[in-house]
Amino acid sequence: MREEHESDSSGRTKMSFTELTTLISVLAEAGITKIRLTGGEPLLRGDIADLVATAKNTPGIKTVSITTNGLLLDRHLDTLLSAGIDAVNMSIDSLRADRFLAITRRNEFERAKANLDKLLSLESVPLKINVVMLRGINDDEIKDFTNLTREHPISVRFMELQPFDDHQIWRTGKFLGMDKIRGLLQSAHPGMEELQGSGTEYFSFTLPGYRGSWAIIPAYTRNFCSRCNRLRVRADGHLVSCLYEKEGIDMLSAIRNGESRENLLELVRQSVRLKPEDGKTTDRGESSMGRSMSEIGG
Repeated sequence: MREEHESDSSGRTKMSFTELTTLISVLAEAGITKIRLTGGEPLLRGDIADLVATAKNTPGIKTVSITTNGLLLDRHLDTLLSAGIDAVNMSIDSLRADRFLAITRRNEFERAKANLDKLLSLESVPLKINVVMLRGINDDEIKDFTNLTREHPISVRFMELQPFDDHQIWRTGKFLGMDKIRGLLQSAHPGMEELQGSGTEYFSFTLPGYRGSWAIIPAYTRNFCSRCNRLRVRADGHLVSCLYEKEGIDMLSAIRNGESRENLLELVRQSVRLKPEDGKTTDRGESSMGRSMSEIGG
């Protein structure tokens, strides 16, 4: 996220706790069974644990997880565990303090690393570590990350950069594709064994004697559109069926206007019907570049 966006004055209104839980219950009634709270940074909400607990107790919701940069976990981890959080994804792109500062513009590496160590020590909550790989920035740290899986039953996920990075480094030669990432992993671990990956992880690997695994998420070079069943709620309350979708459906205004339950459910159905077969292109075959990921939600 570029610095000028840090003092965002676009007028977006954060959803209240009641509005969020209303939306979760509508989504559950429509058939959604998994809720992932992302961001931005979801731990900036002081009511995040209450939100997890309420989502967990919503009929139809089976799992509630969270994606975080980890900085505020020391404030919230105990209450999140008490609330019944099912899994945590932590996004961290470097295990070196100087690079962490260069990437985040925050001198908070020690705090992030300490909170990562807390998660690693838990083992009662499944942990995935998300690492966006970039050529010449962190591609020499692959072994530092895979070594975390030697003693810990976690998944480290090396991710391709998606074209939603606020026009900072896309198409500057820093992009590192799936084949290059796999080559780096093969060089670091010639004896690695391939596992059955999930739909999005695509490739998953481990080494004999290692408790965890690592995976490649080819977020750009491979097209998962035909298997995608996800919906995303932006911070402004718009429901979007695709990362490349520019507008979405305004659920928040509908809730604030007192729309009936059936009308809210119909808006969810409408969003599903709008889901494109191939989000990367428009009906005319043109590129359908969406908003910055910092505006969509990570």
